[in-house]
Amino acid sequence: MAWRGLFRGSQRLQRVLILSAVSSGAGYGMYRANSNYHLVDWSSIGVIRFGRAFTTAASIVFDYKTSLMWVNPLDEDYSQIYSQIHLRSAEKLKKLACLNGGVFIKAGQHIGALDYLLPAEYVNTLKVLHDSAPESSLKEVKKVVEEDLNCKIDDVFSSFDERPIGTASLAQVHKASLKDGRDVAIKVQHPKVKDYSDVDMNTIEFLLQVVARLFPEFKFLWLSEEMRLNLPKELDFILEGRNSEKLYQLLGHFSFLKVPKVHWEYSTKRVLTMEFSTGGKVDDRAYMVANNINTNEVTKNLGKLYSEMIFVHGYVHCDPHPGNVLVRKTEKNKIEIVLLDHGLYQVLTDSFRLNYAKLWQSLLSADVDGIKKYSETLGVGKLYGLFACMLTARSWESVTSGISNKERTQTENEEIQANVSGFIPEISQILNDIPRQMLLLLKTNDLLRSIEYQLGCRKSSSSFLNMSRCCVRAVADDQLQRSTSIRQTLNISLRRRISLLKITLYELYLWFTTMDSILRVKALWSGQQMYLTS
Repeated sequence: MAWRGLFRGSQRLQRVLILSAVSSGAGYGMYRANSNYHLVDWSSIGVIRFGRAFTTAASIVFDYKTSLMWVNPLDEDYSQIYSQIHLRSAEKLKKLACLNGGVFIKAGQHIGALDYLLPAEYVNTLKVLHDSAPESSLKEVKKVVEEDLNCKIDDVFSSFDERPIGTASLAQVHKASLKDGRDVAIKVQHPKVKDYSDVDMNTIEFLLQVVARLFPEFKFLWLSEEMRLNLPKELDFILEGRNSEKLYQLLGHFSFLKVPKVHWEYSTKRVLTMEFSTGGKVDDRAYMVANNINTNEVTKNLGKLYSEMIFVHGYVHCDPHPGNVLVRKTEKNKIEIVLLDHGLYQVLTDSFRLNYAKLWQSLLSADVDGIKKYSETLGVGKLYGLFACMLTARSWESVTSGISNKERTQTENEEIQANVSGFIPEISQILNDIPRQMLLLLKTNDLLRSIEYQLGCRKSSSSFLNMSRCCVRAVADDQLQRSTSIRQTLNISLRRRISLLKITLYELYLWFTTMDSILRVKALWSGQQMYLTS
């Protein structure tokens, strides 16, 4: 019976699997037989790319089915065996992503960003793909630039660095200098990414459908749906440039935000030329210590940016991994956050944005009825408790006690990570049921939390207060737009001012109590020093 489980389903699926196995086996056999000669770029051949993906997926499915076949879920070593399978499978996926590159790297990066939503073995193994994408050769890069700009490199640039300063799944960035002496960063699309992106997306979609048939409790089709929707946008660098300009128009009032300017005369769909900006990665704690940069101020300002993006404007930069967020000190000794890579944005509908704001208001006030109501509005149903834990990366006990009142401990983190494996079917159900807009927000939340963790910071009361301000503004602004009388408008405006004033007064209270505690510690320390020297 267990072996039949490997191929249960329709006869059509069985025929497709057999045909796929034969074609991928033949293609992969060709690749193995000729790999020593280096006569062909095998990664550019569709059947080879599909063959790698199919054999990897088959190997993972076989491992899960056979390794757990005779193991009782109640056995003490069951969770350890499960963890080992997760780790082996994650390593196979990482190897596949590095071999096929492009869309497969992007898929791996997406999985690696979902802390607290997927097993730690997958997240920790695949998150390294943010820093290990394969490079295109300088010859290939220059060819793309010259084709798109319709000129020779030397006609536009006085210098062009051979080594990229950053490499990602779809492109890489080189530093160069224009003829007038201005330094620029040139983002160049990998030459073959667009050519085989459709084939790769079809492959990923097909394999996820097969996995869904073999493991009905695991529903990860949302991953291919989301990638198919967003990949064409990420491959259009003109759109990326416009995204960066729109974001600065919305958030340029933040003096700490830096968005590099686009040189449109040297930009196309595959080449994006921007103002060159320096800085350390936002998760580089050693850099911040060396440059006297306050890590708490960095995470606080990053929280301000994203709270306003999400709740006020509904226009969200959804790829804030450390390589895309730089931190530096300006000439005036001010901390500046440089936001890069504007290819992946989520535009939220007003109804979704407002329901999400009300949900967060409920989470911040530990309003269980509100959490249930607005979670159900977002399509979660009876799994609202798990959904709240996914959003906050906190235990249900912390959620009901007030996440801003109870500090997150290492024990709680370990408990959450340990419980993820036991809730994979429910988590995958939620990810399939929630609005597509929510998927990138979950990824963004986890990337921001990862930055906080790397810097040794935790969400402070001020971060939650800034989020509360943005939620109040979002809800009140919507009510003002729908107001039908002057009296109603005045009432809404007054309630908004009172709510924001309460938040400000509470923030002042926290500041005074914190300062009092600091002064008490200093006084106690001074007293001890005097005692020791007397």
